[in-house]
Amino acid sequence: MKNRILLFVIVFLAVGLSTAFAGNDNRTGTSGALELRIPCGSRGSAMGGSVVANSNGVDAIYWNPAGLAMLDGGTEVMFTHLPYIADIDVEYFAVGHDIEDFGAIGVSLKVVNIGDIYETTNDAPEGTGRVFSPTLTVIGLSYARVLTSNVNFGATANFLYESIFGVSATGVALDFGFTYETKFPGLSLGFAMKNYGPDLEFSGNGFNVKLEDSKHPIQSKNASSELPTAINMGAAYNFLNRDVHSATVTGNFQANNQINDFWKGGLEYAHNGQYFLRTGYDYSPQDSYLYGASLGAGVVFDIGNTNLTFEYTWTQTEVFNDNQYFTMKASF
Repeated sequence: MKNRILLFVIVFLAVGLSTAFAGNDNRTGTSGALELRIPCGSRGSAMGGSVVANSNGVDAIYWNPAGLAMLDGGTEVMFTHLPYIADIDVEYFAVGHDIEDFGAIGVSLKVVNIGDIYETTNDAPEGTGRVFSPTLTVIGLSYARVLTSNVNFGATANFLYESIFGVSATGVALDFGFTYETKFPGLSLGFAMKNYGPDLEFSGNGFNVKLEDSKHPIQSKNASSELPTAINMGAAYNFLNRDVHSATVTGNFQANNQINDFWKGGLEYAHNGQYFLRTGYDYSPQDSYLYGASLGAGVVFDIGNTNLTFEYTWTQTEVFNDNQYFTMKASF
């Protein structure tokens, strides 16, 4: 009975909130903290981002924190390097640990390195000599636990810091999610709400303007911007689980508050739980959508009591160079 009530609550939240957050092209480009949308991890990215129902361990912190509960008494560390668009680098680090009778806790760090930007003005079109190095940082604190034999819950508080051109902004974005292992063999469902929080607003000396007839500068006020909130509903089905072979198909619908909704799908083949091949597709009806097809692979090495995982993913990217994800994980 308890499982049925939880399932009803998850479905109610998924349907109701996805309708409320439906976005459209008219609001594209109006949200802040877009670094929250940059995917983290090779596995989920290789499957088109469609792993809300079956991401596990620290890999799940970004996609659906409920999956962090599957650490099962262990500790896991993860690092991902992403050469992103326009010579921007993204570094992501996460660690999780399961505490008996308490649940799993996790810490994550995402740093977006935009590089140096040389200031130019109307009076100095060749440059003023000032160099800015914008910083975008997200620090996450996560908690997840097993609620019942087939329902997991997880939540993450992401603390944001952005600094650029003499101004900065801080904020908080909350993620929470559920996963549900159905009684149908191999089928699991997932729900995750991401990036919910107060509007982001910049402040600082960079907004100072000195008027010709004034001895003291005045400061203009920056308009606030909403966070890129999204509702994710997904399913995963392991349709092949025989001997050393396993294959899982995944699907995900993402309702966004400020842009068109996304449809995502993926496929993962595993041999002996050690070698993995993955593919996926990320679709949106909006014009000039950035992403598309994706491919990836992974391999696991057992070294004593430690499992080392190396993963690589290629994702099709419009306009810019295609994205490549390099991930290393250690479980012990």
